[in-house]
Amino acid sequence: MYNPVDSKADFPKQEEKILKFWEENETFKKSVSQREGAEEYVFYDGPPFATGLPHFGHFIPSTIKDIIPRYQTMKGKKVERRFGWDCHGLPVENLIEKELGINSKHEIEAYGVANFNDKCRASVLKYTSEWRKTITRMGRWVDFDNDYKTMNPDFMESIWWVAKSLWDKGMIYEGKYILPYCPRCATVLSTHELAQGYKEKQDPAITIRFKVTKAPAAFKDPEMENGSTYFLAWTTTPWTLPSNEGLCMGPDIEYVKIKDKESGDFYILAESRLSTYYKNETDYEVVYKKSGKDFIGAKYEPLFPYFKDLAVKEDGSDGAFRMFNADYVSTEDGTGIVHIAPAFGEEDSKVFKGTGIPSVEPMDAECKFTKEVTDYAGRFVKDCDKDIMDRLKKEGKLVKRDQILHQYPHCWRCGSPLIYRGIGSWFVKVADEHERLLKANSQIKWQPSHIKEGRFGKWLAGARDWAISRNRYWGNPIPIWKCPDCNDTLCVGSRKELEELSGVYPEDLHKQFVDKITIPCKKCGGTMKRIPEVFDCWFESGSMPYAQQHYPFENKEYFESHFPADFISEGLDQTRGWFYTLTVLASNLFDKPAFKNCIVNGIVLASDGRKMSKSLRNYTDPNEAINKLSADAIRLFLMHSAVVKADEIRYSDEGVRDVIKSIILPLWNSYSFFVQYANIDGVTCTGHEFDSKLPENPLDRWILSVAQKMVKDVSSALDDYDLSAAIDPMLSFIDQINNWYIRRNRRRFWKSGSDADKLEAYGALYSALKTFALVAAPFIPFLSEELWQNLKTSEDKESVHLIDYPVYNEKFRDEDLEFKMASVQKAV
Repeated sequence: MYNPVDSKADFPKQEEKILKFWEENETFKKSVSQREGAEEYVFYDGPPFATGLPHFGHFIPSTIKDIIPRYQTMKGKKVERRFGWDCHGLPVENLIEKELGINSKHEIEAYGVANFNDKCRASVLKYTSEWRKTITRMGRWVDFDNDYKTMNPDFMESIWWVAKSLWDKGMIYEGKYILPYCPRCATVLSTHELAQGYKEKQDPAITIRFKVTKAPAAFKDPEMENGSTYFLAWTTTPWTLPSNEGLCMGPDIEYVKIKDKESGDFYILAESRLSTYYKNETDYEVVYKKSGKDFIGAKYEPLFPYFKDLAVKEDGSDGAFRMFNADYVSTEDGTGIVHIAPAFGEEDSKVFKGTGIPSVEPMDAECKFTKEVTDYAGRFVKDCDKDIMDRLKKEGKLVKRDQILHQYPHCWRCGSPLIYRGIGSWFVKVADEHERLLKANSQIKWQPSHIKEGRFGKWLAGARDWAISRNRYWGNPIPIWKCPDCNDTLCVGSRKELEELSGVYPEDLHKQFVDKITIPCKKCGGTMKRIPEVFDCWFESGSMPYAQQHYPFENKEYFESHFPADFISEGLDQTRGWFYTLTVLASNLFDKPAFKNCIVNGIVLASDGRKMSKSLRNYTDPNEAINKLSADAIRLFLMHSAVVKADEIRYSDEGVRDVIKSIILPLWNSYSFFVQYANIDGVTCTGHEFDSKLPENPLDRWILSVAQKMVKDVSSALDDYDLSAAIDPMLSFIDQINNWYIRRNRRRFWKSGSDADKLEAYGALYSALKTFALVAAPFIPFLSEELWQNLKTSEDKESVHLIDYPVYNEKFRDEDLEFKMASVQKAV
């Protein structure tokens, strides 16, 4: 007898019982240990922060990371699954700043770096128990007990080895570039971090007139020197105007000098932009037309007096406040003339490179104007936009004032608008390594496949050098020591090496400990001190393959035989995050990728199409959803969607209910039907019903055949890492078994007695259900286990997850019969 099946099952409650069964029987551990000695399948888990609770966005990669390892385990491989935690970085620091009520770097230093870091350490794993509970409740099997943490000394030491290895290859250097900078966090961001923080923002878009004081060498124009001619330039960053040092035209763009009939003044701007500033051609008169290259060297009067001395260089030649040319200038917006503040724009900086004109940067670490800009000193630069525009209007220099709605980069950690500025930073060479990166990428199988040559491949092909240093506190200190007397530098690759150089062996590698350690300078006899910066936390997560094994200090042979990973999975944003940093480091250290296969998921939006937001309350609490709807239903809803193809999905409870109604309940009804009638008739199946010969009834042979088709199709899709394609055959099978096989066979089950035909029908249905439980086990682990527990025989193992995955059996396949049945179904 089979255990009776309630037709109105409480699936969430049922899942709780199965979780208890797995825990009591240590089923996960058994699934790994029983494969001891088998071929290993290597999985890397990207570390999340435990500073917040898991949400639907975490459910997607977490479910993917469960399905593939479960499948590979059932295929006979040993798959260890180790969880990891991202412990360092600004997300943690920002939380502590809020907790302490401090809002700047100097306040942290006043509080004490050691005290601050202790607070960070105490809070960094705040929600680990909630993560463990929620992720486990979703049915994911992962080893939380043997997790890795990026703040552990062994993990940190391996990152020092990574840095030293790159240093020895000449791939780490100190430089100064125009980089995105967060004024709130007072540190630089890498270019690959920008994609995570773009927001729509209203900014001023103003046109300024610059009074020409000297004509260019290419031609004479007396009106350029009598104060009546102006260059019109456009900008969306008024706060950079006090630092203006030049103007720039496109060399081949056609510019016109016009006379404004109302004011009598002369203006120079791109010909194609005239209609933006004049509605009627009768409002102006064209004096002449020339190319941008003709205006090179023309001089103008500084807008502000702060740096007027830069107009002439020490040798008496022309300095700042003149016209330059550059190909990046366009006529898509503005006037076709851009203002240049070389300290605050990458293209601007390139224009000034080699001119001998110093770049002025009158702002401090928190992006407040310094004392040189006397009128706005001590104020955050962007807060001065309005006052600057009002002043320019009052002085007759503001020609036009608009607003522009555009995508502007914000800090992905604290949400502050970023400032582009010249920053001294430590870099890993990437721009010269494109060929090596693309070679590594060519060895990776991406799902969806377009990521390879598309988003990821294009990003690699144009990637710039990686700014790896952060002017912060709670992070892995960059192990570079520098002599203040002779500027000699050295990179330390281990605690032992540091002891040999300094006499001190640090047990803890955090900033407050290693910053006290000095090294005698061999070059000049001075004292070398560690540079103050810590690593970008992406450098840490990109180093996890080595650091989680404490390589090369331990597990050297094990790591080298288990690298690269067979599989990883994360969201689309990680093409410029974890996937990228893994690839940069692995290709430079080992000339190979860090992983062989990758499934990239998209993002989950709320049902209204907006980002899920606690403040908007536009989604159900994840734990509440699981307890109300079931983990299996949520897993199926997410996995059978465009989200596993790097696309967006709108989550809704209603969508999950549809999955229950159209997929889970039909399956449950089929299972319930079998159990109910088998118990009535006292039939217990063995699974060997068709060992010697196939059933006589074509419906039975057909259901066994389509079951094998399902095995083949699902296995093929999973081998291709195509989860959505793997679910389709299962859904089709549920429909066939429930809406065709059982409906066409009801009378056979209702017959009295136990004739051979009836027993064959039971045997076929039993085999179909059992095969389905095995095939679906990686996707819906709870429901598959429930079916297995009731249908298993004394020969079977205690859990469906300890069984080998079904192997396609051609003996039961009858494609001719499938074609005939499909024709019948089509006719019906």
